[in-house]
Amino acid sequence: MTVGMTTAISRYPVPDLVDLPEDVRARILSVQEKSGFVPNVFLALAYRPEEFRAFLPITTRVMEKDSGLSKAEREMIVVATSAANNWLYCVVAHGAILRVRAKNPRLADQVATNYGKAEITPRQKAMLDFALQVATASHKVGPADVDVLRGHGFSGDDVWDIGAIAAFFALSNRLANLIDLRPNEQFHLLCRLAKDRERAKT
Repeated sequence: MTVGMTTAISRYPVPDLVDLPEDVRARILSVQEKSGFVPNVFLALAYRPEEFRAFLPITTRVMEKDSGLSKAEREMIVVATSAANNWLYCVVAHGAILRVRAKNPRLADQVATNYGKAEITPRQKAMLDFALQVATASHKVGPADVDVLRGHGFSGDDVWDIGAIAAFFALSNRLANLIDLRPNEQFHLLCRLAKDRERAKT
């Protein structure tokens, strides 16, 4: 499978793989091997290799570390806050990942549209309320907001993680909107069909 695109994925140039530094090219090819395609964000960020190298470790750290948040809950935060920030790429891409992690084909669309009516728990709604505040009005966060999360059983480290995901993806949202980053077609369809959901369980 080729990583080439026939339509623009960014308003900035997307470099050819052969022109990239070896470590950046190797990282992109490893993602392609694992996923079957290369998420457009990797190709777009490769325009600036130094920022590519800095961006990915932070993403991995906030999204993959062990904590009181499940991987599906982390994706909920990304989808809900990205929707609030009008970031098409992340709503679509992380919505696809949320469908995989939650094993629920409806949840991502619900969270992106109106998480207050989504198939989530009161604990998860409180989590998203807090994440949205950090993403859109962080200057208003106060002790009472943290106390609400504590009341739902979140630890201090969990609160930090919720805020860190919301804050980091707020940065990503703004950068992606700046460069007009477009989501892959594969993300739109991922795990919507029954056969894909069965495959994701393996």
